[in-house]
Amino acid sequence: MIKRIALFLPVALMLILTAGALAQETTVKGTCKDEAGKPLAGASVEIANLENGLKITAKADNRGQYSSRIAGSGDYKITLSGADGKPLFFYNKVPVQSGGEIVVDFDLAKLKAEAAKEPGNKEVEKAKKENEKIKGLNALLQQAAQQKKENNYDAAVATLEQAVAQDQTHDLVYASLGDAYLGAKKYPEAETAYNKAIALAAPTNKALGNYHSGLALALAREGKTGLGMAECDKAVQLDPTAAGQCYFNQGAILTNQGKADDANAAFDKAITADPTRAEAYYQKGINLLGKATLGKDGKMIPAPGTAEALNKYLELEPEGKNAQAAKDLLASIGASVQTSYGTKKSKK
Repeated sequence: MIKRIALFLPVALMLILTAGALAQETTVKGTCKDEAGKPLAGASVEIANLENGLKITAKADNRGQYSSRIAGSGDYKITLSGADGKPLFFYNKVPVQSGGEIVVDFDLAKLKAEAAKEPGNKEVEKAKKENEKIKGLNALLQQAAQQKKENNYDAAVATLEQAVAQDQTHDLVYASLGDAYLGAKKYPEAETAYNKAIALAAPTNKALGNYHSGLALALAREGKTGLGMAECDKAVQLDPTAAGQCYFNQGAILTNQGKADDANAAFDKAITADPTRAEAYYQKGINLLGKATLGKDGKMIPAPGTAEALNKYLELEPEGKNAQAAKDLLASIGASVQTSYGTKKSKK
């Protein structure tokens, strides 16, 4: 039996939000006026989907009018900010249905007059507090995103733990914390954070599949193989486009844990979901090499499927980072390159 080739594969830990299926667009428009009743030229209106976090910003023209088109129904938060970027007012949980048109005006003079009629208006005070809290959370999320970009995951964890201490109602905050924990190699904590995000997310949240993918990574890193694959299955049901990456990540982790058979089962699922994922074929071939035997004549007998996996990698990535290694491995088992892409044509 030949020795197993040890692999240490980098696994992407970043959450990737994917847009859902195309939906009918809705026009959101209105007029923005200041406390003197004059148009708020240059003001911005942010239209944020409360379920999936997607945002669109529209600018007010010289007449204070804005217009934007959004896709997807649900509850939206619509925020008015001045030309200097300072938030002035927002409407929370504005229901929007796909298709048609909705008018949302901001008349600060009228709003101020209504507030004056009701001193200490609880709704106004609540809106102000909510506005400040959201602003603070966004600042922390942006800070953590930069820290993760710099691979400073411990700092990102500290920043996001601060965000969680301020608010425990937003799934996106917990999901981002789970991402940071993964980067910091704190897998049990990542598992807890992702479970929180999943519990808080609405069933229609487009990011829910990504949360299950993150949980799958955390579980696999903890050695909970079966649970990790089950989470991948859930992620795929919610977002089929996540299948290839989720299963490939599982295969990479299982390979590094020395579980070659389980790893190849995951790579097979990745290949079924995405037949063009070249790296899955290569890693499968590497794992199969560990199952090779020696014949009585002393020659290596590769496990069934080894040459096919390596050749498929070469077909998909003829000049990929592992192309030469794949050719060398094929030669080591007495197999030839069986693809028209396997050899580079010489230039005349």
